[in-house]
Formats: sequence, C-alpha cells, structure tokens
Amino acid sequence: MSNLAETSNRRRTHEELLAEHRATLGARRMRYGFFAQLLFRGMDLLYGSRPSFQKFKVLEIVARVPYQAWEVIGYVAITHTSADQYFARRIFDRVRESRVQQDNEQWHLLILEELIERKKLRVNFFLHIVVPQALAFAYYYLSWLLYAVRPDLSYLLNAELEDHAEHEYAQFVLDHPELESEPFHSAFEADYGSFGSLADLFRQIGYDERTHKLESLAHIENARFR
Repeated sequence: MSNLAETSNRRRTHEELLAEHRATLGARRMRYGFFAQLLFRGMDLLYGSRPSFQKFKVLEIVARVPYQAWEVIGYVAITHTSADQYFARRIFDRVRESRVQQDNEQWHLLILEELIERKKLRVNFFLHIVVPQALAFAYYYLSWLLYAVRPDLSYLLNAELEDHAEHEYAQFVLDHPELESEPFHSAFEADYGSFGSLADLFRQIGYDERTHKLESLAHIENARFR
C-alpha cells in the first residue's frame, strides 16, 4: 500500500478536518477534460447544480468503477507476466492499491445510502437507480479502454473526477452549517470511522477524494506496468 493510502486510512481529528476543509476551499479546481466535463454537466442537468445527498450517491456509484476496471486489467496482466515474479509483484501492488481505493469509495456509498434512508429523502427509481448504473457502466468501459491503451489518460480522468468530488463535498459542508450540530451514527462506524458530526464525516470523505486524486496524479508519469 502506498504512503498516500496509508495516510488516508488514518481518520483525522476535528481540527485536522477543519484545516483540510479550508485547504480544499482555498484550492483551485483542476482544468477538466472533455469526458469529465461531459459527466459533470450531465449530472448537473439531471440532479441540479448544487450538491445533495442523492447527487453524492450517484457520484459515488460512478467513482468506484475506475478502480474496478484497473483491478481487472491488473489481474489479466499478472496472468501474462507470472514468469517474471518481480514484475508480477509490482503489478499486484497496483491491484491491491486499486482495491483499497475501491473499498473506500464503497464505504462512502453505503453511508450515503444509509443517510438517505434515515432522512427519508425522495429517491426516484429512474434517476437514482437506473441512470447511475448506466453512467457507471459507460464510465467503467471508458476507464477500462483508456487504461488498456493510454493508462495515463485513465489516471488523469480519475483525478479529475476525484478533484470534482473533493470540492463538491467541501462546498456542501460550507453551504449547510447545520451539519455541524447533526451527530453521525452509522452501522458502518467500525469500518469507516466515528465522527462528531455529519460535517466532519463529509470533510473526511472529501479528504479521501483528494487522496485518491493525488494517488492517480502520482501514477501518471509511470502509468504503464514496468
């Protein structure tokens, strides 16, 4: 596991999360490419331009799939390079990292689904179940194709998605000060972590997204298995 992943796994204190939140709010967004802009504008048209619990759920459904695609390609590569044990091990390290990131996104999704259910927020079957699966399906194969042909572009696209998510979570906390006094209770606390408020929960999720972004950016220079 990389140092960035290890850092992300440590849950921050309230003061640390406040500092990370301010850092995100003070940072400029990345310049998004065609595919990222297409996804973000499409989501704005379908779910509104402002972040929401339901919109975050859709974002997290999509956010898992690049790591799933990378993991699949990594296992295929291991199969074809098993004669070179050191090379196969390096590939497996990438696969393991992708799995950790994928699991992290899965906890985000499970917690959001739990919050939506608890708050009894309106969920439209077509908009919040069918459409997200279709988006994830298309995004999976786009990530898979880019990773097979130009892995640096696949990493860049993922960094753009994670950058967008980081800033959306930060803006959501800023726009909803009432989250500071709303306690966080979850069936997944033992797995993801305990937080003093929903505001800190979303600050941590936003920090996770930044960490995933940095992981992807770090791999761009040496994107191909070597």
